[in-house]
Amino acid sequence: MSLAAAGELLRSTFSIVPDTTRGYHILKIDGYSLTKGTPTGESLNSHPFTLGGHRWYILYYPNGHTSEFKDYVSIFLHLMEGTTQVVKAQCPIRLVTEVAERALTSEIVRSFDSLKGWEYSQFIKRTELEELEHLKDDSFTRRCNLFIINEFRAGEEKAEVATRAFVSMPPSDLCRHLGDLLLAERGADVVFEVGGKTFVAHR
Repeated sequence: MSLAAAGELLRSTFSIVPDTTRGYHILKIDGYSLTKGTPTGESLNSHPFTLGGHRWYILYYPNGHTSEFKDYVSIFLHLMEGTTQVVKAQCPIRLVTEVAERALTSEIVRSFDSLKGWEYSQFIKRTELEELEHLKDDSFTRRCNLFIINEFRAGEEKAEVATRAFVSMPPSDLCRHLGDLLLAERGADVVFEVGGKTFVAHR
C-alpha cells in the first residue's frame, strides 16, 4: 500500500540561508571641541580593524566632507586598499549614550571594495550632537555594527511525512449481520415450501 493510500503525504522543504559574520567596532571621540577646528573636507581616521577576514577603517569628518554638509558630522566606512573582493554587508552606525543606542543609519545591504566605501554625509547635525544627551565630558561614542554576507547557500533539505486526516473504520462484520437476519427470519423476501414445511430466505 502506498503512503498516499494510507492517508499520508510526502512534503519536502528547503531554505536559502546567508552565511554571515557579525561583529562591531567602537570608535570614541575624546576632545570633540578640539576636533571642530578640522577644516571641512578633512578627516580624522581610525586605526584599521579586522572583522570577517577584512580590514576596515572609519573616516570622521567633524565639519562634513564637503561644503554642502559643513553643518554635519560625516562618517565614512572603508575597506583597506588592496582588497580586490567585493564585500556585501549591512553597516548600521549607532550613536551610543549612557541610556541607549540611537540608530542613525539605515540597515540595507551595501557593496564595498577598496575603491568604494559607504558615506554617511549627514550622520548627525553638529548642533544636535552638542546637546547634553549625546555629548558628555566633551566626548561621544559611535558603534559600527557589521553584518558581512559571505555567501548564500541552500539549506538542508528536509523530507517530512504529513498525515492526512481520515476517519478510522472498524473491520467489516457483514457476514455476522447477514447470519443474524437469516436466523431471525425478519425481512425475508423468498419463501421455500418443501415437504409441507416452509423456509424463509434472502436473495
